[in-house]
Amino acid sequence: MAYPIDKKLVVGITSSALFDFTAEDEIFRTEGLAAFKKYQIDNRKKPPAPGAAFPFIKRLLGLNKKFPGQSPVEVVILSRNDPKAGSRITDAIPEYGLDISRSFFLSGQSPYPYMKAINACLYLSANKEEVKSAVAEGHPAGYVLPCAASDDSLDTQLRIAFDFDGILVDDEAEKQYAKGGIDLFRHHEITNSARPLKNGPLMPLLQKISAIQDVERNNPQRVNDPDKAIRVAIVTARNAPAHDRMMNTLEHHGIEVDELFLTGGIEKKNILDILRPQIFFDDQLGHLEPASGSTPCVHIPFGVRNV
Repeated sequence: MAYPIDKKLVVGITSSALFDFTAEDEIFRTEGLAAFKKYQIDNRKKPPAPGAAFPFIKRLLGLNKKFPGQSPVEVVILSRNDPKAGSRITDAIPEYGLDISRSFFLSGQSPYPYMKAINACLYLSANKEEVKSAVAEGHPAGYVLPCAASDDSLDTQLRIAFDFDGILVDDEAEKQYAKGGIDLFRHHEITNSARPLKNGPLMPLLQKISAIQDVERNNPQRVNDPDKAIRVAIVTARNAPAHDRMMNTLEHHGIEVDELFLTGGIEKKNILDILRPQIFFDDQLGHLEPASGSTPCVHIPFGVRNV
């Protein structure tokens, strides 16, 4: 029996994060709303190209086929389009084989307040200012950077990479770094290594992903399958001995990750180009922008790094 939506991993996404509407946005900016709506209606039967978040969403929805007994994922379109212009979006969804049946079209209103209505643990948007507002109001929202990376349609595994501080946990440790540099940061983390850090904006997302992974781990037919449905990595600037508190925090939540990269300042792009995740979440644009040409990247403007 399928889970009710309040038990699922729910992602709200704007149409411009899922699809590439660069040309359409230019029409809106230069010619106005009426011209934009006319273009969308006139081109209703022409599916837009996939956007930066498309590879992630495609594989996330693919988990419903891999776990048909649970169908644990729901994706909802949250769009500023009006309903008539939004028909191009709803027509494109089945063309790409995406199992998305729910869409909210709000005629110019900001969509993120409706996250609560759908119990979303993540909101993805290509509107940077809107994401800042959403995070300021306590929502787990991310700005999807432009990305021209090609997508291998034969690669069905979902690979997700997270930064740690300011993403999965709060910015307590980052505040120490901002206050007194690396020495104060390390002293603080060693002193508090046994005390779990508080949740950051994307810990609920990771917890739901981890619960799906547990279903796979507990399936005797898949327990030794090298081609896991999901692989989760943490790519953090932490290194030893500051890693102890991170490991204790994950253990506190009962979370196991597949890969852990304690980079200690190594350029994250170097890791991501080999890891090839379909999405990477970080709170610092300085880590994201170098990687965004080859890896779909999402900025979470949370905490002291974004003041």
